[in-house]
Amino acid sequence: MQKKDIDFKKIPDAPGVYLFRGARKKLLYVGKATSLRSRVRSYFAKDLDATRGARIVNMLEAAKSLDWQETDSVLEALILEANLIKKHQPEANVREKDNKSFNYVVITKEAFPRVLQVRGRELFGSWNERDIKYVFGPFTSGGALKDALTIIRKIFPFRDTCEPCPAERSTQKKCTPCFNRQIGLCPGVCSGDVTAQDYARTITTIKRIFEDKKHTVIAQLERDMKRLAKEERFEEAALVRTQLHALNHIKETALIGSEYKVSSGEDSGRIEAYDVAHIGETARVGVMVVVEGGTPVKKEYRRFTIKTQKQGDIAALEEILRRRFEHREWQLPALIVLDGGIAQKNAALRVMREYGYAIPLVHVVKNERHKAGRIVGNAALIAKLEKDVILANTEAHRFAVHFHRKKRSML
Repeated sequence: MQKKDIDFKKIPDAPGVYLFRGARKKLLYVGKATSLRSRVRSYFAKDLDATRGARIVNMLEAAKSLDWQETDSVLEALILEANLIKKHQPEANVREKDNKSFNYVVITKEAFPRVLQVRGRELFGSWNERDIKYVFGPFTSGGALKDALTIIRKIFPFRDTCEPCPAERSTQKKCTPCFNRQIGLCPGVCSGDVTAQDYARTITTIKRIFEDKKHTVIAQLERDMKRLAKEERFEEAALVRTQLHALNHIKETALIGSEYKVSSGEDSGRIEAYDVAHIGETARVGVMVVVEGGTPVKKEYRRFTIKTQKQGDIAALEEILRRRFEHREWQLPALIVLDGGIAQKNAALRVMREYGYAIPLVHVVKNERHKAGRIVGNAALIAKLEKDVILANTEAHRFAVHFHRKKRSML
């Protein structure tokens, strides 16, 4: 399949899943996206082999058609992707990882079931089938699944690690609530504030969500709200109404996982700076450095040996950012600092759009002595963080040069 075979205008700029199909409509690969249009477009980049690997290149060569399914939210895209992978076992997805490398949601078989995120190697290694009530997955991203469970738990609190209050004490409310109960993420299994029957309804709701049956959940909640209001149980009806509203507005209130999160620039002090180093196209490398509170955090520094050697610094920067954003377990920065001009800025913006980011960035333009001449970007952020930006840029340059010298010495 080639870029000219796709009418990108027809692909929605919305969350959903995309499906590459081969001969006779055989499903080759399924993926999720914040923006279907941007994500599909990324498969036709010139450096696909370097950034995504031979597996995806081969899949694309075998692909004959593309389908997509728009969803109301990224959460639903995440769940739909997992269900499609489980049902169809697309070759390119399955070859990417074995079952032990994926993530799963496990609901335990107990009077008050736990809802847990479990790695495949643990699930297939140490779990006993008789202890499991339901399993959902595989999920390709542990970070995205963790955020999904956080969203669901805020709407439908569930138990994960706390112990149930013994029945003989629950009526006296003498059991100590766990921390999650105190912040509203546990329904009170540990403190005796919820019955097994009521909690079972919550588990059924969570099960339906992971079965991609959100509309069934909404219909049931609407019936429950009307019934509770008719019975004049107004506080309970109000709680259900709140759950309904949250479930209907996930798209507006939450984005999942590193691929989907938006950083406002105000929620952390983490600054990430990037630089590329080479001499005459030899041993091109890139680095990421981290500065927090005016101090370099060297344990967070990362090195990248560039694979797109012959395509210039812009392609190298795009590769670095893509590889960085694939690490969903890394904390998001409040600000990105680039070395260079408008071309570097535009490259970073392209990659961020591809991954669904909206992270503030500035770029440092060097003077004739190759020192920081001026900083271009958000004026308020520059005024607030100028010293940190210059420090991060200087550190990135120093670290990149050191890494490049080391690589050249090994040639």
